[in-house]
Amino acid sequence: MDSDRILIGDLLFILLIVGSNFVMYFITRSWTKSGDSRWMSALKDTFSKPVENSSNKSMDELRKRIAELEGKDWNKE
Repeated sequence: MDSDRILIGDLLFILLIVGSNFVMYFITRSWTKSGDSRWMSALKDTFSKPVENSSNKSMDELRKRIAELEGKDWNKE
């Protein structure tokens, strides 16, 4: 008798979880399909940007320094 109650409780719990997932899925789907979904475009923009890290910054500094050196007239020495 106890095992039957445990089995019924487990099934009810699983159905509750699956049902809440379906409800959240449909809420999210209707929210994103509406005409005004700015947060989706902001999320896409965030993931499309390259990651700015220290190696990129040091390479930018190196490029600037090379551009400065190439701009100098070395024949005047």
